[in-house]
Amino acid sequence: MNHVAVLDFGSQYTQLIVRRVRELGYFAKLYAIEDFPNIGKPGAIILSGGPRSTSEPDAPDLDFEALKGFGVPVLGVCYGMQLLNIKFGGTVASSNRREYGPAALTTVAGEELYEGVSQDSQVWMSHSDTVKNLPECAKVIATNQHGTPVSLKWGDSFYGIQFHPEVTHSHQGIRILHNFLLQCGELAPFHIEDFKRELIENIRTTVGQKQVVCGVSGGVDSTVLAVLLNEAGVNVRAIFVDQGLMRKDEGDEVRNNFHRMGVAIETVDASERFLTALAGVDDPEKKRKIIGELFVDVFWDAVGNAEMLAQGTLYPDVIESASNAKSKASKIKTHHNRVDRILELQEQGKVLEPLAELFKDEVRALGTSLGIPQDILMRHPFPGPGLAVRCPGIITEDRLEIIRECDAIFISRLKEYGWYDKVWQAYAGLVPVKTVGVKGDERSYEWAITLRAVVSEDAMTADWVELPSALLRETSNRILNEVKGVNRVLYDISTKPPASIEWE
Repeated sequence: MNHVAVLDFGSQYTQLIVRRVRELGYFAKLYAIEDFPNIGKPGAIILSGGPRSTSEPDAPDLDFEALKGFGVPVLGVCYGMQLLNIKFGGTVASSNRREYGPAALTTVAGEELYEGVSQDSQVWMSHSDTVKNLPECAKVIATNQHGTPVSLKWGDSFYGIQFHPEVTHSHQGIRILHNFLLQCGELAPFHIEDFKRELIENIRTTVGQKQVVCGVSGGVDSTVLAVLLNEAGVNVRAIFVDQGLMRKDEGDEVRNNFHRMGVAIETVDASERFLTALAGVDDPEKKRKIIGELFVDVFWDAVGNAEMLAQGTLYPDVIESASNAKSKASKIKTHHNRVDRILELQEQGKVLEPLAELFKDEVRALGTSLGIPQDILMRHPFPGPGLAVRCPGIITEDRLEIIRECDAIFISRLKEYGWYDKVWQAYAGLVPVKTVGVKGDERSYEWAITLRAVVSEDAMTADWVELPSALLRETSNRILNEVKGVNRVLYDISTKPPASIEWE
């Protein structure tokens, strides 16, 4: 049985396609365009979307004859559809209507790709170019509400869609992907247990007898990584670095959790070193890079002769940083585990990132298969740079202490009201603006605090949570009465996009 090959043209959502295929029960792998046609023997090929225009001189391309030579069904998504139209002899032009957001889908009856898909089903658009002239072999199999072709079929086995079926905003996108895969014969199945065995085998082959230093933060990703390395039986030292940017009582909680799992960790207190390096720095990219570089220095100083660095990097870290040398994606922000020092070590073959093709929920499923307790796996995501990304502007001890106290109150109220497990991530952050207030009949001039709670599947998109007013009121009252230096509490109702989940 053959896998599903997804070719990456740089969309922020490319790995979501891989994930959706896996959710449907089929094994999928992501490939850079530079790797094509060396993609094994796939049973289906999906061409992703991308940020570029096919009209650009150096736009991503592929060997069309090689693509046809595989003799398997092909689905082009957005950029992929436009490229296929050109390859078959059609043209693509800039549209006079920039389409970004929801659109209504009108399908042609009897087409297998849209079997069971309702008319006017919502799909999600994100493009400025559109197909113009169609080759003789092309058939329009769906349009949007303006009558513009948004889905084509060339011959019997090449399909194109000018929308993103992989995002949840396309309400029946999974059904469309499923219909496509049904045209592909018998495909290799995907099971997390099989994936775990493959990861362990790859780790043993890559590491051999080398010593690995694994940075752990207590978050889900690094925890699963540490347990996975332990399961693989390689020579590993797990190190927890207290960089002074942790939440309230975080260090004790991390140590207790690893003790429960039977994984030995070493603690390094580097808080003074980090806060000194960050003093006076207010640029978010500089802060991330300082933190990322220092992490490597601290790990190496602690271990001395480590030959490899293991990180719990997930796919969203890679795609938002656009840090893969072959990546066609646009850079959103530099993640602390994608700074230059890490990339240099990566080029030297000294970085181990077994989870880099996974999303958070897949990592949690992997953790379950490794026997990690659910209360540890279901902890809210916590960013590698810690509270630095929840403290816009300069970082000071006073600001960090305010954030810790406010965050502890907010999280405790979420748990008390039964909302902690209903949201993907929640936290308190400091808005670096002082506002006028009244305390004890006197004027106050103090900081504003923002509360944020979001739901998400994969951190690539997110929506804010409509928390009960009683919960928000109690949280606000406690913060204003118990935390010195705060006289205003705000609730962030921004979606991602256009905002990010964290403030920096």
